[in-house]
Amino acid sequence: MNDQIVELIGADYGISWLSWGVQYFFLIGLSYAAFFLSLPAFLFGRRDLDGMARLALVVAISCGIAAPIALVADLHQPARFYQFYLHLTPGSWMSWGSLFLPIYVVGLLIYAWLVYRPGLAAMANTGHGPTATALRILSMGGNTSRGAIRVAAAITAVAALLVALYTGVEMAVVATRPLWHSPFMPLLYVTTAVAGAAGLSLLLGRLFGAVDDATGTRLSGIVMAGSGLTLLLAGAWLLAGKLGYSPSGQVALRLAADYNPLSFSGLWLALGTLAPLLLAKRLPLLAGALTVLGAWWLRWSMFIDGQRIPKTGAGFYPYELPVGAEGLAGLLGTFGLWVLLLLMVTTWMPWRGQHPTVR
Repeated sequence: MNDQIVELIGADYGISWLSWGVQYFFLIGLSYAAFFLSLPAFLFGRRDLDGMARLALVVAISCGIAAPIALVADLHQPARFYQFYLHLTPGSWMSWGSLFLPIYVVGLLIYAWLVYRPGLAAMANTGHGPTATALRILSMGGNTSRGAIRVAAAITAVAALLVALYTGVEMAVVATRPLWHSPFMPLLYVTTAVAGAAGLSLLLGRLFGAVDDATGTRLSGIVMAGSGLTLLLAGAWLLAGKLGYSPSGQVALRLAADYNPLSFSGLWLALGTLAPLLLAKRLPLLAGALTVLGAWWLRWSMFIDGQRIPKTGAGFYPYELPVGAEGLAGLLGTFGLWVLLLLMVTTWMPWRGQHPTVR
C-alpha cells in the first residue's frame, strides 16, 4: 500500500476593490445625503432652512461630480465603463447602478441650475465682458421656474434613493464575503452618509463664514441623529452576531476584537461615531469633522478589511497601502479633485444668495 500525500494550498486573493472604490462610495453617500438636506428650503419653501440648504447643495454638487470620476478610475481601465451599457445584466446591482448613477448626477445638476438661475442672472447684471455674457446665457433669462424645480427635485430624489439602495445592496448581496452579507450594510451606509453630509456642511459653513447659530444648531442636531442611529444599528448588528443570528455580525466582532481593532473599534465606532454624538453640542466643528472621518472609515473598513478576511481558512490577508495611484496617491488625488470642484462651485455659482423656493 502506497502512502499518499495530500497537500492543501490556500490561495492568497489580492485586494481587487481598491482605494478608488472607497472614495466613490464615500463621496456618493455624502452627495445624495446632502441633496436631501437641500430639499426642505428649495422644494418645500422652508425659508428658515435656506442657510442649511445652500451649504448642503454645495456639498451635493462637488461630491456628486467627483464620485463617478473615482468610480471610473476604480475600473483600472476607464474605457471599460461603456461595457455596462452594451451588456446590461438585470440580475446585477452593479449593472443597475450604471443606470441609476448618471440619472442622479444629471438630475442633480439640472436641479442645481434651476435653483441658481436667478442668482446667475443677478451676477450677469452686475458684471461686464465675456464672463457676464456667459453668465447671462447660462441663466437663460434668470426666471424662477418653480414647477421645473419641483419636477427636477422629484426625479433626482427617486434617483438618489435608488443610488443609496444599490450602493448598499451591491455589497450586502455578496455571500462570499461574510462581513458584507448583511441587511445592516445598506442602513449603516445611509446613516453615516447623513451624519457625514451634515458634518461637512457645518465645516464648510464655518470655513466660508456662511453659517449662523440657527443653521449650526440644526446641522449639529442632524450630526447627533445620524451618529445615534449609526450606533444603534452597529449595536444591533454586533449583538445579532454575538447571539449567533448574524454570520456577518460574528465576522464584525472578530474584526473588532482580533483582526483590526484599532481601525474598526477605535477609529470608527469610538472616534467616528460615539465621539460626534457626545461632542455635537459642545464642539460642533470637531463633531462635524469626526462624522466625515467616521463615514469614510466605515467604508474603508468594510472594503479593505472585508477583503482581507479569507473566504476559507483562518488568518488575515496582508495589505499595505500602496504609495501610487492605487493607494495613497489615489486617495490624495480624489481629495484634490473634490477641493478643485468645491472651489469652482463656490467661486462661479451664486450659492450664497437667496434662492427660489416652491410653495
